[in-house]
Amino acid sequence: MIHNQTFETEIKSYQHKQSAAVKLIQIVNSLWFGSSIELIFFRKQLFDRPVNTVLHLHQQSHELADPAVSIFETLRVAQAMHHLQLSPSRIDIGTLALEVRNQNIEDDQLLYFIKKELMSAQDHKNFEPRDVVLYGFGRIGRLLARELISKSGAGKQLRLRAIVTRDTVDEKTLYKRATLLRNDSIHGDFKGEVDYDLEHQALIINGTTVKIISTENPEDIDYTEYGIHNALIIDNTGAFRDERELSRHLTANGASQVLLTAPAKGIPNIVYGVNNDMIDLEYTSIFSAASCTTNAISPILEIIDKKFSINQGHIETIHSYTNDQNLVDNMHSKSRRGRAAGLNMVITETGAGSAVAKVLPALAGKLTSNAIRVPVSNGSLAILNLQLNTATSVEEVNTILKESALKGHLIEQIHYSNNDELVSSDIIGTTAAAVVDAPATIVSADGKSINIYVWYDNEYGYTHQVMRLARHIAGVRRYVYY
Repeated sequence: MIHNQTFETEIKSYQHKQSAAVKLIQIVNSLWFGSSIELIFFRKQLFDRPVNTVLHLHQQSHELADPAVSIFETLRVAQAMHHLQLSPSRIDIGTLALEVRNQNIEDDQLLYFIKKELMSAQDHKNFEPRDVVLYGFGRIGRLLARELISKSGAGKQLRLRAIVTRDTVDEKTLYKRATLLRNDSIHGDFKGEVDYDLEHQALIINGTTVKIISTENPEDIDYTEYGIHNALIIDNTGAFRDERELSRHLTANGASQVLLTAPAKGIPNIVYGVNNDMIDLEYTSIFSAASCTTNAISPILEIIDKKFSINQGHIETIHSYTNDQNLVDNMHSKSRRGRAAGLNMVITETGAGSAVAKVLPALAGKLTSNAIRVPVSNGSLAILNLQLNTATSVEEVNTILKESALKGHLIEQIHYSNNDELVSSDIIGTTAAAVVDAPATIVSADGKSINIYVWYDNEYGYTHQVMRLARHIAGVRRYVYY
């Protein structure tokens, strides 16, 4: 009888949590669609998440808070926020709820406290949305399309208007493009509506018409014919890699800025959160989002160098295979990459060591790097072997990285994990550029040689870094609270 009573109590307790999660989801959706206010939970997306996922995210917060932030703490804060008139924002409600807990804010003071914390978000400026064109529609292009559409909110930020490919725009091609956008073997089905319109040569994504433009040369397009003006062109083809080639985009009528989703020569290579402040938006129109690996390791290297001063180091990347490799053994222009990607570990080169110097000039000449492509479809690992000028310990290194994941200018870029069961598939879908594997950190006996293991979703995490940089250079302003 006692066992049955305990069981019934547990069921009712969980139902109570589910009810709170439903209410939270309603507020999340209302703020997003009504005001372009995005609520997240310790950098994890809440929008378009089912009840059980929301509860699971709260359970996982024990890695950053002790005890974990409960659904009731979060709901309490969200309900108070809902009374405020806020401008387009991205607000970490997990961080806010934890601050409410730490300061022991009572109910009668809650609204005042939140209003004070979010004062800057109550500056109601009207921001002009920016048109975006995706030049290329491969792995990164399709993930960008998903994010641009799902994050369009009330239409006050970036708006996907067109996709440029080299295909003939016929029914067969449109159907295949729609299918590849809808279905993804790694990231799952797109949680929305995707169709095509042959008459208007477009994809219809969540009710939004996105033109499909076919061309061999970027300068041949007149975007204004499609009603597109002052567009940010996101080039994810990798075909153009220097200023001269990328400038061809700017000769197209209706285009005003270019963002390359690959490393480039002669133009700013930017890792958002690390060196985006160096951009002169008034005089620069072409930018590079660097590589997925550079985005993963640069935030960690910046923190370690600032605290301990890096004397020298080596970066070894364990990277998932990519479309550049062969499915079966065949000719390839680069050494070893001709061997079957799904069957072999393949040593290959990476420019990550030298690329970091473009982002963090203080590390120029101090880092070497290499890469091993391995038979996994997504999810990569960078091992940072660093020689320091200042001695440290495992505890100090992990504490500094954990603090950087909770506060400061790199919290979007760094996720801290103390999960000693973490594996590569767990990284898929992570929006952070880097996931610190704290249990794997190694420090030598003298404290001056360290190994830090940094996981990253080389597709999804990188895509979010591109999105952050795109908003920045496009001048789409929104308040951010972390």
